[in-house]
Amino acid sequence: MTQSHNSHLETLNEIRSLMERSSRFISLSGLSGVIAGILALLGAAAAYLFLGTAPFGGQQPYYLAAVQAERWGMDYATFFLLDGAVVLVLAVGSGIFFTTHKARRKGQAIWGPLTRRLLFNLALPLLAGGIFCLALFYHGQVGLIAPATLVFYGLALVNASKYTLDDIRHLGIAEIALGLAALFLLGNGLEFWAIGFGVLHILYGTLLYFKYERTA
Repeated sequence: MTQSHNSHLETLNEIRSLMERSSRFISLSGLSGVIAGILALLGAAAAYLFLGTAPFGGQQPYYLAAVQAERWGMDYATFFLLDGAVVLVLAVGSGIFFTTHKARRKGQAIWGPLTRRLLFNLALPLLAGGIFCLALFYHGQVGLIAPATLVFYGLALVNASKYTLDDIRHLGIAEIALGLAALFLLGNGLEFWAIGFGVLHILYGTLLYFKYERTA
């Protein structure tokens, strides 16, 4: 009787695992989150260096210092676009590398209908947020850009979380909360950005690694 019961439990666990694999993209790598967080912190450090200021130590809001800054042969717009692009490309590249490696190690498909749904639900809020931030820049509302990126990124994570790990939803909610708080503390928007894209990514990436990968 006990052996039969155990056999039924094993069968149910296998069915549950198959259903999870077919409905959710579970190959996200925690290491990619850690690397993305480190890259974000390096990008923020470069921004502070460009502005000639320190976190929470500037005599004026970072966005006012940015408008007046010009260093390394670049104005602030060129620098921030270049800085953001480098961080984005390296973070996406590391994410693709580690996630692909994890999927292959587990024998899971990398590209398919589930992946396309995940990317679509992730990209839609990100695209809307990118256009919104460009509009803010166009109208000179530079101080709102950092909070807006956090809010839209959080919305993208929450929107995509139904196709991947539930932990991503929690990260998205944390990013939204940080972005909303930053809206009321515009002078510290860059610090909130570093916490959201840097520190939170490292914490959640480490959590995902020890929860899903190290024991796998």
